[in-house]
Amino acid sequence: MTTEQAKDRIDTLREELEAHNYRYYVEDNPSISDYDFDQLLRELQELEDKFPEFNDPSSPTRRVGGEVTRNFETVPHKYPMLSLSNTYSKEELEDYLKRIAKLVPDDMEFVCELKYDGAAIGITYRNGVLERAVTRGDGTQGDDITTNVKTIRSVPMRLRGKGYPEEFEIRGEIFMLLEGFNKLNQERMEEGLEPFANPRNTASGTLKMQDSSIVASRPLDSFLYFVLSDEAIADNHYTSMMKAREWGFKVPYPEKNYIAKAKDLDGIFDFINYW
Repeated sequence: MTTEQAKDRIDTLREELEAHNYRYYVEDNPSISDYDFDQLLRELQELEDKFPEFNDPSSPTRRVGGEVTRNFETVPHKYPMLSLSNTYSKEELEDYLKRIAKLVPDDMEFVCELKYDGAAIGITYRNGVLERAVTRGDGTQGDDITTNVKTIRSVPMRLRGKGYPEEFEIRGEIFMLLEGFNKLNQERMEEGLEPFANPRNTASGTLKMQDSSIVASRPLDSFLYFVLSDEAIADNHYTSMMKAREWGFKVPYPEKNYIAKAKDLDGIFDFINYW
């Protein structure tokens, strides 16, 4: 195989693997068997080993982990990463709506979403490639856990389509589904190890592990739900989320009512009561 042929095959394999990854982990609609996927991944790994000049930090082969991080660098957030305030009654929410009604047009629209129980993350992309992933930390700075986040299959290393800003940050939650958590605990108990306490702490603790191959072996997942950029993306939050979905992100599914628009308080409570 010539160098040029190797480059073409490597590019093709990377594109195919990312497409299969997207269908499996984001769309939940696999188009290839696990065996066939592994064969393509193995072929890509062998070519990258043979032609190291074509190595790419965003290659699908980087998802298997293996890098060890001794210390996680603390980096500042470009935009403060704050937590949300809570409300516990319909009356509190009604009072809040009355306050903001004085500040915004009459035709305001609300976006209702679920709250995910995991670890908050901010992921920066530059020119369509994952550049950095940072924990919330204290809201002004967090830990750089890029190497570990790259192992999470529902987080794209390279974006799809076009129209995304040259640089932007997308925020969301890294979590572990109960099914995967229970399976992980079953495996631990079979090995004589103590089971983990709950999915949230397990997801958070896994993200801070030094060995990324262990992170890659655990069933971490994501929902990304907020885009930040110095460039205009859309004139409302819902549209920006649908654009992010086109770029390859796993965002809350509107078809499953994980995200929905509402015109008023009744619409908001329709969403709440649905769940």
